[in-house]
Amino acid sequence: MLDESLLDAPEALARADTRGLLRGAAEAGARVRTAARHAAEAGIGDLKPDGRPRAVMVAGPGAAGSCTADLLGALSGGNCPVSLIASTGVAPAPGALRWTLPGWAGPLDLLVVATPDGTEPGLPRLVEQAYRRGCAIVSVAPGQSPLADAVAQARGLMVPLATAPNGSAPYATGGYGTDPYRGDAHAPGAPGTEDTALAEGALGDAPAPYGTPSVPQPVEPPGTAPDEMTGPALPGTLWALLTPLLLLVDRIGLVSAPPTALQQVADRLDQVAERCGPAIATYTNPAKTLAAELAEALPLLWTEGPVAAATGRRFSGLLAALAGRPALVAELPGALAAHGALLTGAFAGGADPDDFFRDRVEEPEALRARIVLLHEEPVGPISAVPTARELALAHETAFSELEPAEGTPLESAAELLAITDFAAVYLALASPDRT
Repeated sequence: MLDESLLDAPEALARADTRGLLRGAAEAGARVRTAARHAAEAGIGDLKPDGRPRAVMVAGPGAAGSCTADLLGALSGGNCPVSLIASTGVAPAPGALRWTLPGWAGPLDLLVVATPDGTEPGLPRLVEQAYRRGCAIVSVAPGQSPLADAVAQARGLMVPLATAPNGSAPYATGGYGTDPYRGDAHAPGAPGTEDTALAEGALGDAPAPYGTPSVPQPVEPPGTAPDEMTGPALPGTLWALLTPLLLLVDRIGLVSAPPTALQQVADRLDQVAERCGPAIATYTNPAKTLAAELAEALPLLWTEGPVAAATGRRFSGLLAALAGRPALVAELPGALAAHGALLTGAFAGGADPDDFFRDRVEEPEALRARIVLLHEEPVGPISAVPTARELALAHETAFSELEPAEGTPLESAAELLAITDFAAVYLALASPDRT
């Protein structure tokens, strides 16, 4: 059962958030700026590729690989196949994971390795395979790690992972000069701070082909990735991995993501952090509201559009990993048929007539399906969203709806990801069995 009183108690939330998850979500915009600066110093802005690769292969542990591949594929709009190299092994521990290059991979293809750890023995082996086959290689990982050494030996491009801009202590204010949940003048990215490099369009001074960068790199030793103990691709870390790769695919013509676009993404993430921070009351906080609505529900995440679909899959994974809650995700219009039976069976929204006599203390309330609609832009004439709303009302099923404000696909992705990230964290913190 969700402790809704905790949602409106910022100090209690801070005590419960021993892993700094809320701070990670709030710092996503700063991570984008720092990661863009690292990418510029690595020379991504000066790359002159010979056309698009035949395929982009993405490898990384857990959600670091799967979410990165999913979002790059969604944003590319089919301009180039983006595929995940899934890991195998007997356990999710770094030492047990293995990756194998597809048999068709060759000199026309690009291998992208994304990890917040960098100590996985299987990733340097994958890089060696790619080098022997002639693939181009790009990696985002902690700078002083076995993977970084392997990428340098393979003459690949290595971008150091952007760590938290202000240490790892939850809710500390040193380095910011202000509360991290406010958009003050001293926040990361404001004029006069080092994070203005992105806003000024800094792309580095020396060209760097797919090889060892010629500009000295800021490095972080392995084991300092702030989210490594709680799993990869948590709030904040995902953008640290994704941002350099967006600048890369912009250079090779797959996605329009120039530095100015990423500045807009960082600004949108900051705006969501202001709306969804722990000091904002539930009734005006979309993330807290969604967490409260999902407290005793089985979420049916119905999505429309490729970016919303990738967001729904990530949200489902975070709900399971952080809050220990199941969720089902499907794309419209297929979701109407795939989940239709859940609206009429044991999980139907209409109350059981015998439920009135249930012992409210001894007997927990049964899970009821709740539809969460995720879509990228205002509903047009060709959309299944109105049908989904009508179906929910016809079956007396509660539903929530998230629609980002107007903007580019990157800004839409940023807003949807940020709100659902905050919601998953609030649901985890306010669930007594998880804290």
